[in-house]
Amino acid sequence: MQPKSSSIQECPVGRAVETVGEWWSILILRDAFQGATKFDEFSQSLGIAPNILSRRLAHLTESGMFIRRRYNERPPRYEYVLTDKARDFFPVVVALLAWGNKHLAPKGPSIVLANRSDARPFDPIVVDVTDRQPITLANTIAIPGPRASRGMRARLASLRAMNPAVAPAGD
Repeated sequence: MQPKSSSIQECPVGRAVETVGEWWSILILRDAFQGATKFDEFSQSLGIAPNILSRRLAHLTESGMFIRRRYNERPPRYEYVLTDKARDFFPVVVALLAWGNKHLAPKGPSIVLANRSDARPFDPIVVDVTDRQPITLANTIAIPGPRASRGMRARLASLRAMNPAVAPAGD
């Protein structure tokens, strides 16, 4: 059951989660970034039930993350090709990998991303495109975009953690 709240549907995070938030979808995209394109490749890598994989691939295709392209006529076989929309999701997977390595790998990471040209390990962070400064909870506020509804504007104005104009509770 997908959330029906207008604040969730208007929120870019809510819409993103609706598209790729189911954990199989993220793992399918991870495998696609690593070169998987065929149903059998995803199935073998993930150990996922065929019916679940079929549903997830159909949803990702309908959502514009994959283009389904026939590569064999008889029997008909398809591959799933990443779209630009899906490739734009790669930094999200990188952020999940970095967070998992930092907080969920007490004995050290089992996978590290590295520079293709010299194999130097990356230490990923999210930065602002303009000044290349890290984006952190401490230096960020949420403000309404040009298409924000009145309800979204009111919600954002009331957020304590993201709006310095709102006094913290108990002050």
